[in-house]
Amino acid sequence: QVLLVESGGGLVQAGGSLRLSCSASGRTFTNYAMGWLRQAPGKEREFVAGISVSGGYTHYGDSVQDRFTISRDNAKDTVYLQMNSLKPEDTAVYFCAAERARSTRSVVINPEEYEYRGQGTQVTVSS
Repeated sequence: QVLLVESGGGLVQAGGSLRLSCSASGRTFTNYAMGWLRQAPGKEREFVAGISVSGGYTHYGDSVQDRFTISRDNAKDTVYLQMNSLKPEDTAVYFCAAERARSTRSVVINPEEYEYRGQGTQVTVSS
């Protein structure tokens, strides 16, 4: 079992920035590809960003490309999501997710393929 705990959400004005953190425990962190997902009210869960076990490979959803940056610190068992130029449409609950990596280059893009998810942290962007 992998336990994931997110932090860093909150209320921010459009154009502002937030940094989400996700602390992992329970299994060897470097065995897992990590990701961030989000879900807005009435919408399906959406892939935001994913990162490989070493951090050398990343992938982003189209709506956040060039604004968000995912990173990981394997010494701290933590993954981050730096969110810049936030828009009202970024308002959602953001979830950290983990999936056992098939290779060192694996980045998981399909939200349904992640085996573990945290409880989520609310991000609200006001206009």
